[in-house]
Amino acid sequence: MRAQVVPVPTMLPAIVSILGGLVLLALGAEGLVRGSSSIALRMGVTPLVIGLTIVAFGTGSPQMIVSLQAALAGSSDLALGNIVGSNIANIALILGLSALARPLHVRSALLLREAPVMIGVTVLLVVLLLDGELGRLDGALLTAGAVTYTIGTYLASRRERNAEVAAEFAREMREPKASTGRSVALVLAGFAGLLAGAHVLVAGAVTIAQALGMSEVVIGLTVIAIGTSLPELATSVVAAMRNDADVAFGNVLGSNILNILLILGVVALIQPMSGTGLRTLDLGAMVASAALLYPLLWRGRILNRWEGGLLLAGYVTYVVFALR
Repeated sequence: MRAQVVPVPTMLPAIVSILGGLVLLALGAEGLVRGSSSIALRMGVTPLVIGLTIVAFGTGSPQMIVSLQAALAGSSDLALGNIVGSNIANIALILGLSALARPLHVRSALLLREAPVMIGVTVLLVVLLLDGELGRLDGALLTAGAVTYTIGTYLASRRERNAEVAAEFAREMREPKASTGRSVALVLAGFAGLLAGAHVLVAGAVTIAQALGMSEVVIGLTVIAIGTSLPELATSVVAAMRNDADVAFGNVLGSNILNILLILGVVALIQPMSGTGLRTLDLGAMVASAALLYPLLWRGRILNRWEGGLLLAGYVTYVVFALR
């Protein structure tokens, strides 16, 4: 769809709203991850378990709050577009950039087992959307899957015997220095930042979509998806630079699985969503990016720079076609 020419001053408040919302979301997610990780470490939870569950949820929290607020505001296209676009960006953009920064050598057998789970969950979402809606029954199914996945990941990670993998996650987990009370306050402040950021971000995105004559789903798939994926981007690229590839992959795989099972599950339980705005291009790109990662991982358990470049080029190509 060709965008209308809209004077910049007319859109300036909406642009500021989006930028301010992204900053609040990033700060909120950081506070949530730091506070909850600190509490979990004090409770004796291992860094590997924290990295595969709490951190994955924390870095995905912007998607959850944004999608929930968008759905409650009647913008189902924005809510679903945010999750679908985030899952595409997590693999093609974030892992692509991470591999360009440093080739990713995956050591954990657990992560290799999670890749098929991610593919299966992705295909499940497409099947559930065949009737054009994600209803409460679908939400209940996805939420039950989220509980099962979290318990399974917890039990499997406790059986992980690879010392190198455990050391990677331990390096990423800071020893808790703040008191428990301060950690709880950090979690609460993080949630407050997420709520405020999501509110102004959704408002700004809807305004810009209307002003440019673009569909809300396209805004959700591109601008909002990239913005809410910034916590995953920061976590994964930094981990790659430190040669902690398992942390980078664990963050992306866990986030993609929980984005569908937990976030869309909870949102659909609260507010059913119409999926008619999503195109074959969008769902196809989500499935293709998930499926492509599996053979790349199994080929020597390494994601080289040229493969990262391939993922990144694929993402740029998708965005170009999505905005047309």
